[in-house]
Amino acid sequence: MQPLSKSSRRYFLKQSAVIGAVAAVGPQILPSRAWGAGADKVNVALLACGGRTRQLLGSIVDGANVVAVCDVSKSRIAQLKTEAAAKNGAKGEAVGKATEYEDYRKLLETEKSVDAVVVASGQRWHTHMSKAAMAAGKHVFCEKPLAHSPAEARELRELGKVTKLATQVGSQGGTTDTFRRSMELIQAGLLGQIKETHCWINRGFPPSAAIDQTADPMPEGLNWDFWCGPSPLLPFKKSYLGGCLAWGRWLAFGDGHLADMGAHGLNLPWRALKLTAPIKASVQIPEPLKDSYPSATNFRWDFAAREGFGETALWWHDGSKAGPPEEFGKELLTTYAKVPSDGVLFVGEKGMLYSNAWGVGGIMKLKGEAKFRGVQDHEAGKAVPVTVPRFKGQNHMGEWIEACKGNGKTFQGFATAASIAEVAMVGMVALRLGKPIEWDSEALKVKGEPEAEKFVHLEVRKKWL
Repeated sequence: MQPLSKSSRRYFLKQSAVIGAVAAVGPQILPSRAWGAGADKVNVALLACGGRTRQLLGSIVDGANVVAVCDVSKSRIAQLKTEAAAKNGAKGEAVGKATEYEDYRKLLETEKSVDAVVVASGQRWHTHMSKAAMAAGKHVFCEKPLAHSPAEARELRELGKVTKLATQVGSQGGTTDTFRRSMELIQAGLLGQIKETHCWINRGFPPSAAIDQTADPMPEGLNWDFWCGPSPLLPFKKSYLGGCLAWGRWLAFGDGHLADMGAHGLNLPWRALKLTAPIKASVQIPEPLKDSYPSATNFRWDFAAREGFGETALWWHDGSKAGPPEEFGKELLTTYAKVPSDGVLFVGEKGMLYSNAWGVGGIMKLKGEAKFRGVQDHEAGKAVPVTVPRFKGQNHMGEWIEACKGNGKTFQGFATAASIAEVAMVGMVALRLGKPIEWDSEALKVKGEPEAEKFVHLEVRKKWL
């Protein structure tokens, strides 16, 4: 193995310190607050109050008390509280009493009754807020994308391994019965060896563009410097506040469709095929890369053979015309009127298995069969035992909340979910470097490409960390 570069050494030293802090609180499975009569709900803080948090709020208040909220925009806090009261009845009205913060660090320091946090602050923030919450002894539900670089993904993976705190990433499809049944059928060998898997969504951005250096008028009550946080401080643009598909297009803040939907699409292949880290990554795009994600991509990762599985290739396709290769798309036309707009398609020696991009609703067709049939009732799968635990109600947030109380474990904790994030972020290194790469996951390096180091370890601003 090659010696570590200076930046890698600094990273590993810093990571070791963080892991030590989290490990120190890790055995504290339950916070010091007593559990019993009158204390049957987890006290949760919301780190960010934007659109995704508001979407999650109904499932949060079903099993938890929201006692504190944090956002760099006062208007977003107000909007969340108003919507909570309007959409979630008495449980939502209780959110209106939550203590308000602009600074997540102050919240973590002050709110001693908080057991857990929900992080939905945007990709640039996810790793940093999750680390801070875990170091404070809080359970963490973090929305995807989990990381903004391979190094960030590695940090969360290692933290997930040492802590006893409950962690969960927001890839909701993984909690469904059909997702877990698809895993079981593939691992039982019903499709034979799988040489390639294609994931796609037919969303596209405009062609890659340079950042607009002109600033829009700043909204009242928005701390824009804090919003940018670990990312570069760019001129304010109103369009950045339009949600994950708005800021996520810009590489300073996110990693486009691969990070956004790839967090879902790559989930089932990684788990079903028992993948580890890729050994190679490459990508094709239709225009020169500038400051934003391209209008279309075709990513490919190659994985070495592992127990029960041979070498395999995994693909991610996005853009307005995205889909699997035509020869495989034709197979889907035996069951669908047209190729679905998103999906995951496993191509095996003995047949195919298709699900949507969230890994949900799997259907399977073995060679010689005319049409696909559901993974829950395909005759060939009847003898395959249930080996992956199911969660009653297929409630992703509920699974995490129960784990916070010590009742079972999450299926998609950081120890595994961060490895899936690493796959995507290695693809982004190939994109930003502009060439195929060989990946050395153990050393966290691109082989023979020292200029890739700045993409493996993205520079971050530390003012707000």
